[in-house]
Amino acid sequence: MEYDVVIGLEVHAELKTNSKCFCSCKNEAGDEPNTNCCPVCIGLPGALPILNKFAVEQTIRAGLALGFEINRTAVFERKNYFYPDLAKAYQISQLVKPICINGSLRIGNKDIPINRIHLEEDAGKLVHGADGSTLVDYNRGGVPLIELVTDALKEPHIESADEAIEFLEKLRQIYIYAGVADCLIEKGQMRADVNVSLKPKGSDKYGTKVEMKNIMGFKSVYRAIQYEIERQRDILDDGGVIEQETRKWDDDKGINFTLRTKENSQDYRYFPDPDLLAVKIDDAKIDEIKRTMPMLPNELKEKYMNEYSLSEYDADVLLQFKHVSDFFNQCVADYNQPKTVCNWITTEIMARIKTESGAGPILISKDNLVWLMKNVDNKKINRLSAKDVLSKVWGTDLSAENEAKRLNLIIDIDTGALDEIIKKIVEQNSNVVEQYKTANDPKILNYLVGQVMKETRGKANAGDVMAKIKELANS
Repeated sequence: MEYDVVIGLEVHAELKTNSKCFCSCKNEAGDEPNTNCCPVCIGLPGALPILNKFAVEQTIRAGLALGFEINRTAVFERKNYFYPDLAKAYQISQLVKPICINGSLRIGNKDIPINRIHLEEDAGKLVHGADGSTLVDYNRGGVPLIELVTDALKEPHIESADEAIEFLEKLRQIYIYAGVADCLIEKGQMRADVNVSLKPKGSDKYGTKVEMKNIMGFKSVYRAIQYEIERQRDILDDGGVIEQETRKWDDDKGINFTLRTKENSQDYRYFPDPDLLAVKIDDAKIDEIKRTMPMLPNELKEKYMNEYSLSEYDADVLLQFKHVSDFFNQCVADYNQPKTVCNWITTEIMARIKTESGAGPILISKDNLVWLMKNVDNKKINRLSAKDVLSKVWGTDLSAENEAKRLNLIIDIDTGALDEIIKKIVEQNSNVVEQYKTANDPKILNYLVGQVMKETRGKANAGDVMAKIKELANS
């Protein structure tokens, strides 16, 4: 039998704030375990939460970036469950009145409906030792976390692992550009719960969903979805019944297994948190956040293509990483040649920073790159020499101009002297000129260009030299 696949995503992202959601402890990943903790975030009796205003503003900013409606009144509830990394045995979260409702994100040619974004506190982190021991680090407990929930029961919805990954990649990009989250997946700052169900092709009746919790990394999400689709298909084809359950994805083994069955919101016994008042959000606050919203990827892409005349491919390459796009914008502000800047960044810079997991830092200053681009265009240094200078100054405090001068790469040969050198080389290699005339192949002249470059110690402009040699050879 053929099946339609229905996928829902619950995406958690840690907000970019200085302090935690309900206390003044640092929101800082990577510190010594249990050093960023206080009575509030480890749940000591009598400790009262105080809501982080900026965390609410960041949640609103995330919602506006995705076209959400903003609830003018938002309420915090207690979500009750016990787990070792949740010290007080409940999580402050939102259920009935979240901050953001009814948004969407476009993938391919369809807008995926999103039910909500709500603000909550993160749990701590379990650290499993090689000896079988488990320790708890509460530094992450209380960190502001936004959870985005797609609406899989509305059309259109996510229908494949590929679409799920495209959704996650676009969402991550928007969060980063909006400045609400860093989404460093390797640090657990963005993770996803995945719901998968199958129904007979064309049927209006949805199948039973199975959830997989806290999957780290997009590759893992892809593999988990593919595995669960096949697992459910095999059960249904054999006449079996899918049980509603939560399963754990084991990325090392490439399988999932049952954690618990038939878990619903009532199992968490939500009730309004008696220590927190409802949050009132007025139009003035929303307008203020809109005014301070940075340009998002879609807006920048439109600017790059329409204002700067870049191709869609070039625009996508620049926008893939925010620090690359920022660097491009800074360079264009100093040297208004967008296509030239784009070419240098997408070739020379990207080749140096691209890694398997993303992109590393750009280790050349804007001033150095702009100097190289300007002087190549002004024919004061040739492109090959400029690339050599770029390599020399990469990761250092050296000046590109001073390095080019030290290496004697600045083109300072006057036109008359260069013409004499070219004329001499052509006369000394008349046989090469004859080969060129016979074969009518400009590549043959590359030898002569090389000889001129050697004679000028690489200072001449190769394009100009080739043009002059062709002129003399054809005369």
